[in-house]
Amino acid sequence: MPKEKPHRLSKELYIGQISAAFTLCLKDRVQGFIHSDLANSFIVILSSVVSEKGCIVPVYCFMPDHQHIIITGKNHDADVLKAVVSYKHRTGYFMSKNKLNIQWQKDYYDHIIRNDENLAVQIKYILDNPVRKGLVQSWKEYPFKGSIGCRLEDVLEVII
Repeated sequence: MPKEKPHRLSKELYIGQISAAFTLCLKDRVQGFIHSDLANSFIVILSSVVSEKGCIVPVYCFMPDHQHIIITGKNHDADVLKAVVSYKHRTGYFMSKNKLNIQWQKDYYDHIIRNDENLAVQIKYILDNPVRKGLVQSWKEYPFKGSIGCRLEDVLEVII
C-alpha cells in the first residue's frame, strides 16, 4: 500500500490568530446531514473541541454529504489544525459508536485565509452553498448553519 502523502502545509501555519476554511466530506457521498439529529450532535462536539483548542467558528454549514467550517484561532497559541483533526476524530467515533453506517472521507480540503482576503466574503460564500445547490432560496432559510463563539450577523454586517 502506498504511503499517504503528508498534509500540504506546515503545521505551524495553523497556529495563532489565523482563520482556515475546511471541507469535510462523507465517504461515498452518503447524505448523512439531511436530518437535524446528526448535525446537532456534531455541533455539540464542535463547540467542545474549538473551546478546548482556543478557537471559534465564524461559520459552519452542513450540506447533505459534506460540511464546511471556518475555524479561527482566538490567541497566539490556538491550534486550528488540531481543532479540525480532533473534531473529525470525535465525530468519527460518534458515528461508529452509534452505528450510523456513515464515515468521513479519509482527508479533507483546507484553505488558510490570508490577511488580504475578506473573511466575511468567505463566510457568505459558504452560507450560499445551499442556495447554489437549490436547497433554499436564501441562506437564512437553511437550518444546518451557524457559528460558535461569535455572532454570525456581526461577522457578516460588513458585506450584507
